[in-house]
Amino acid sequence: MTQTLPGTRSAPARAPGDSAARILRAVAILACLPYIGLKVAWVTGSHIGIPEGSELRDPSRQTLMAVVNGLSVLMDAAVVVLALLLTRPWGLRAPAWLTALPAWAACGLLAPIMAGFPAQLAARALGFDGGDGGRSSGSGGTFLAEWVFGMVYGGFIVQGLALGGLFAMYARRRWGHLWRGRIADLPAPGPDRALRRPVAVVIALLTAVPAAVHLLWAAGSDTGLNRERARDRGGDFAVLEGVYVLFALLTVVGVLMVAFRAGRPVPLAVPLGLAWVGSAAPACWGGWLLMTGLTAQSAAKEPTALMNLTYAVQMTVGLLVLTAGGRFFRERGPAGRAAERPAR
Repeated sequence: MTQTLPGTRSAPARAPGDSAARILRAVAILACLPYIGLKVAWVTGSHIGIPEGSELRDPSRQTLMAVVNGLSVLMDAAVVVLALLLTRPWGLRAPAWLTALPAWAACGLLAPIMAGFPAQLAARALGFDGGDGGRSSGSGGTFLAEWVFGMVYGGFIVQGLALGGLFAMYARRRWGHLWRGRIADLPAPGPDRALRRPVAVVIALLTAVPAAVHLLWAAGSDTGLNRERARDRGGDFAVLEGVYVLFALLTVVGVLMVAFRAGRPVPLAVPLGLAWVGSAAPACWGGWLLMTGLTAQSAAKEPTALMNLTYAVQMTVGLLVLTAGGRFFRERGPAGRAAERPAR
């Protein structure tokens, strides 16, 4: 037992992992600063990292670029807010959606970079031609200096690792009871869960559409690509398209394992994690690419009908997984809390 001297207060106990959370929070925030600084410099008229001949120096594009760069600054600043939300006591009192949705979106935007950029570097090291990979402008000049890609993508990878660790600790502390146990512990399908399997099948069938298209592009076909994407195809493009196929497979595996109670000895957290990451990446990048396609200023850059269809289906799959996941956790809530009571 511990004793407290009269007239003194005992120090509040710190939750396990507080020190690690503070370190990861600092890492996540510091990793945002180079990107934010670079974007702010561009908004204020600097050409740092933008070589001569790049279309980014085109005076007719300055207003558009200021808007896009300003949006990018806000998105990375949101990472700072999210890091605080995941580590401060008031974050545990925030509405669930206010934490889960930004974390899902951050995961979706960062995960393909975390997987794709190292894979692209590895492919180049093995002698595969990277192609332009978006590094050249339509006029043949360099789009951005090479160090910009390394600094920006390196920062994104650090952000993703730090935020992933923070969200895992936060989610375990707030919602850990919802995914404890194994797949075998899930209750058998009943009347209140009648839609779980049909919805999972619909998600799997829809996911097959963008997966097939990305696989086609990864294999070297230019079917359905606009002229700019078709011209820039190379090793980097193929690797990234392969990464999208991988995330689509993760989505299908995770959703079907939960719906059909497949892999019964597997911890429940595994398929839920697969569905979380797998659905976030295609959905968020599909939304981003649809939005950027609206700013295309030439026919060569305008998304084709197949590209728009692919991105739209990716977003649809993400929304379906989010909806199904919300229903699943609402069903699990009372069951998870009841399972914890005998152990207390």
